[in-house]
Amino acid sequence: MRCHPLEHLLRWNGPLVSSLGLGVGVLAGLLLSRLSLLGSVLFAGLSILSGATLIEPLVGVSAMLFLGPLWAYLRAEVPQVPAQIAQLFFALTVAVWLARGLARRDLRLPSSFLLLPFALFLGATWLSLWDAVELPVYGVPEFIKWVQVLILCLIVGDVLATSAGPRRAAWLVGVLLLTGLFQALVGVYQFWLRGEGPHHFAILGGRFYRAYGTFEQPNPYAGYLGITLALAVGVLAGILEEQIRRRRRITMARGLLSASVAVTVASMGIALVMSWSRGGWLGFTAAAVTMALALPHRARWGLLLVAVVILVGTGLYTAGLLPAAVVARFTSFVEDIRFEDVRGVGINDANYAVIERLAHWQAALEMWRHHFWTGVGFGCYEPAYRDFALINWPIALGHAHNYYLNLAAESGLIGLVAYLLLWGVTFWYTWQMTRRAQGWPRGLAIGLLGAWTHLSVHNFLDNLYVNNVHLHIGVLLGLLTWLTRSFATCPTNRAEL
Repeated sequence: MRCHPLEHLLRWNGPLVSSLGLGVGVLAGLLLSRLSLLGSVLFAGLSILSGATLIEPLVGVSAMLFLGPLWAYLRAEVPQVPAQIAQLFFALTVAVWLARGLARRDLRLPSSFLLLPFALFLGATWLSLWDAVELPVYGVPEFIKWVQVLILCLIVGDVLATSAGPRRAAWLVGVLLLTGLFQALVGVYQFWLRGEGPHHFAILGGRFYRAYGTFEQPNPYAGYLGITLALAVGVLAGILEEQIRRRRRITMARGLLSASVAVTVASMGIALVMSWSRGGWLGFTAAAVTMALALPHRARWGLLLVAVVILVGTGLYTAGLLPAAVVARFTSFVEDIRFEDVRGVGINDANYAVIERLAHWQAALEMWRHHFWTGVGFGCYEPAYRDFALINWPIALGHAHNYYLNLAAESGLIGLVAYLLLWGVTFWYTWQMTRRAQGWPRGLAIGLLGAWTHLSVHNFLDNLYVNNVHLHIGVLLGLLTWLTRSFATCPTNRAEL
């Protein structure tokens, strides 16, 4: 009988494992004796999660997904706890996956349709680092971030490639939605119940404060919510479609599942509005339109549904039925945006945020113009900014608030084309899965399509690859890899126009 890899390791390395276990136990006891009650509980919880990861790698992935978005909050509010604690579970998950492969004597690079596009993108960004500004501090960490995205994509796809893949994938999706629900509830509390907040987040006459979750900034928080909300909407649509098509009787368990996902969707939608982020609203609007196009099995009905959504939205706007504050939030941005030199533009409280963003766009374009092919170095926008800053805007914001311009400035035309190729391939395969997949996995594919759309559109106004969101993107790409393997041989549902 073939033994489990962990059993194999224990059988041949029993004394070593026992010694290590004893050492960890003694160390844990010493630490617990010196930590506060809260610290002791935290340490014990992390120890349990670490031990569970040794048995099931998806436990480590789940812990990483929950802890990742806490980075900014921990760094600002709880300096006693390592801010990058999520990286511990990333490393542990990779180590367990490697150990299992070595134990089976079957360690190989998992296959994925994204492997070649990722290799091209990583190669392009590595080329940009040849003569980068402040390479160790800025360039290397940004490059490692995208290596992590690729590793998660491959490992998650490989772990799900078993007979238990659908159950494991459902578990992983559940963790993603629960994490999104947690962030949504934090945002609702900040907006509605807390009654106070950072002065510069005050809105609507100072009565409320923009929601920002544990991201410490509303815009990346809205980006994360929009991506996760699109996933939740797609999954909910897939669950309901499966129940209707198979004419299943609505049992208590199925009803509870649908209701739970619906509550999650509503909570994240409310929190997204409370973030008061134009980029988040615009990104999810585009995601909703894209998912409406993919929802019907026949493309012509998808186009009709999109037309109806657009007509309804236009009608509500024309009739003045949309909230005035929301309309003003959008129109003020359109009025101030311009494609010209902003160095001579008058600055006031109303247009400050927009002009600041445009100034950083202009600096990014200047970087790209001077380093057209390979840029100033991947991740090096901030240290290079001082040589291209406009006179009224000497302080770099960390990125250009437009990921495409930011990437062009950092990695040049080569890096930008490689990035667009990567996501072009991702969109194509995701669309194919919305046609091929069946049951709730089809809803997952539709949700992923919406997530990619939100990410792509919102990145025109921001950079969403912050606060460990890239770890979530890697897991979502791993789920897409699993879908392509599971439904690669299924006949395509012909969508005739």
